[in-house]
Amino acid sequence: MKSLAPFALACSIALLAFAQGRYSGDAPVKPKPAFAGQTDAPKPSKPSAPVKVESITNRLNGPWSVALLPVGNFLVTESIGLMRIVRPDGVVSAPLAGVPGVKVVAAQGLHDIALDPGFSQNRTLYFTYFAPPRGEKPAIWPTEFFYQKVWTKPLAERRLTDIGTERVARARLSQDETSLEDVRTLAEGAERRVVLAPDGALYVTGADRFRFYDSKYDGVEHDFTDNPDIGRNFSGRVLRINRDGSIPKDNPWLSRATVEATTFAHGLRDPEGAAINPRTGELWVTDHGPQGGDEINIIRAGKNYGWPDVSYGTQYDFQRTDGRKNVPVGNGRTSMPGVEEPVYFWFPDIAPSGMLFYTGDLFPAWKGDLFVGGMEAQALVRLVLNGDSIAAEEHLLGDRHQRVRDIRQGPDGSIYLLSGSELLRLSPK
Repeated sequence: MKSLAPFALACSIALLAFAQGRYSGDAPVKPKPAFAGQTDAPKPSKPSAPVKVESITNRLNGPWSVALLPVGNFLVTESIGLMRIVRPDGVVSAPLAGVPGVKVVAAQGLHDIALDPGFSQNRTLYFTYFAPPRGEKPAIWPTEFFYQKVWTKPLAERRLTDIGTERVARARLSQDETSLEDVRTLAEGAERRVVLAPDGALYVTGADRFRFYDSKYDGVEHDFTDNPDIGRNFSGRVLRINRDGSIPKDNPWLSRATVEATTFAHGLRDPEGAAINPRTGELWVTDHGPQGGDEINIIRAGKNYGWPDVSYGTQYDFQRTDGRKNVPVGNGRTSMPGVEEPVYFWFPDIAPSGMLFYTGDLFPAWKGDLFVGGMEAQALVRLVLNGDSIAAEEHLLGDRHQRVRDIRQGPDGSIYLLSGSELLRLSPK
């Protein structure tokens, strides 16, 4: 997992300080929800039954995503820039050849992987990663090269500094599962999750690209509504593209020349989890707030989700040099006309990652529930749904004290997790 990554460490320090502040008088006032049930859902009336947890392997290095291959093997991405095959008996392959060079810095690296619906016939898959600038070799960089040495510079200087590019790509997995073939870049500007839409298109989530506008990675301290196209192009976004990289003809901003044609929705900060709700066909995402304000959002065409204008969180205390605490993000409000409300938010943070709507029969009590990986929470977070609302929240596997990064459902209804350095299988006891 990314528990050893410098950015994750910095976030953990910030969250620890945040938690300590709750008892020292420095804590932010708990934000008022916009509607009942938007936060602090009660525990389920009946807790989940104990589950059987099997470790398939514990020899992964920063695993970020896993895809279940038809033959029974697992294709795993490691954020440090490697892909590996894991067999059901726990054998972990050497790194696959053909993976493009990755720049690993802070929260950037090799991230999601998703199989094409026709994978059994065409061997096609999609993946996201951070590419180094032209002429720069793949490497693992100190966090400061992406944060402190970027946002402290004037905007004009930032725009002349090429630190790398967010990409989503397509490739084929070789028949012997040892290499990627025919790698092709489909789009740039996003590199978190990639999800197959019901209409066959791809949704790609991307983090806020603060380096391209007058902002820091934990927000701004002023109203940010004077030029909305900046947010549409550079805040955390959801891109929508066809599987060949072309632009869908009904993307929402095609008639506005000043907005990138791939943009589907904007105003997110760091959406590291995404899944299609099978009941509605809509895309749901998890989004990291800064200090507080982790969210779940339902993504709809052309909508604004607020960042960096409004947030249920505040700027990081540990980054400030003036001694101020709990500095608001943007205009200081948690809600604003024209901004979509999150379905749910957490206070304090859980650091949400992977997302899964459970549709299997192996866990009947969980059917229809939403699962979110909790990294700071070190738990698998189960959310009981009532339509599009969160009716109950339960934290599972907390006794393992491991960050949960990704969640996938197996063909038999079992659940697979990337947790710590492990690939786990959950089944009924």
